[in-house]
Amino acid sequence: MHDPVRQALLDVRTEVAKAVVGQDATVTGLLIALLVRGHVLIEGVPGVAKTLLVRTLSAALSLETKRVQFTPDLMPGDVTGSLIYDVHSSEFSFREGPVFTNILLADEINRTPPKTQAALLEAMEEHQVSVDGISRKLPAPFMVAATQNPVEYEGTYPLPEAQLDRFLLKISMPLPERDDEIEVVRRHSIGFDPRDLAAAGVCPVAGAVELERARKAVNQVSISSEVLAYIVDLVRATRAAPSFQLGVSPRGATALLNTSRAWAWLSGRSFVTPDDVKALTLPALRHRVGLRPEAQMDGVSVDNVLGSILATVPVPR
Repeated sequence: MHDPVRQALLDVRTEVAKAVVGQDATVTGLLIALLVRGHVLIEGVPGVAKTLLVRTLSAALSLETKRVQFTPDLMPGDVTGSLIYDVHSSEFSFREGPVFTNILLADEINRTPPKTQAALLEAMEEHQVSVDGISRKLPAPFMVAATQNPVEYEGTYPLPEAQLDRFLLKISMPLPERDDEIEVVRRHSIGFDPRDLAAAGVCPVAGAVELERARKAVNQVSISSEVLAYIVDLVRATRAAPSFQLGVSPRGATALLNTSRAWAWLSGRSFVTPDDVKALTLPALRHRVGLRPEAQMDGVSVDNVLGSILATVPVPR
């Protein structure tokens, strides 16, 4: 059945592809997060177009986006905003920080100290900012797309478990395949400018209105008691896995539920299947578990362990 709202959101992927090559999975992850009011942590080496991806997604959805480069000397007020003394009126006035936007690109979030990370946490969780005892609502929709660099651990502050748990999904952005990389270089050879998205033909194909309708439609997606139990069994298996010292909390189970619903809706179904749950298990859970040191020394990866859990937990028929 043709659904114009779903089609509009699927068209967003087509628009993003005009500027970003071969990152469909990442784009889908960002769309799912927007649909269920969540935030995304994107991990990838520098130069895989993380910033371009978020800017293009914002352009295709007619949303505002701002970027903050997280550095060791970044203060909480540099993100949330601060009180400024106005000489003319002899009063303090609030100047909004970059967090007052629809999609905030928090670049290299693990380079900033815990105090600044905590300021962003309130914005992510409460969708508001408190300065000088006054709470100020953030625009709607609001999403944080944070990036972290997997290779450079010098001068970084690892995100604490409590903050990692606030991210709905953790998406790994790989280096492009050979053919995709050839296409990237070809586009640059004929004059592609990442700063000029309009010249690349990127147009707004959906907006806040379509997004709100889509969110309501996602909430109507049904899930059987068997599939609900399957989600719980997967999450409980992470707590019993010998390689993990930290398993997934109930918040992780609800994240897997909500993202599976959004994926089912984007796929054109009104109900969640076990395959929807399997498709979202890695991005929804990989940042909510902690490997034991001995497992790390043995070269075990989180994704390997989650993969073996997916292979052993019985799937409902």
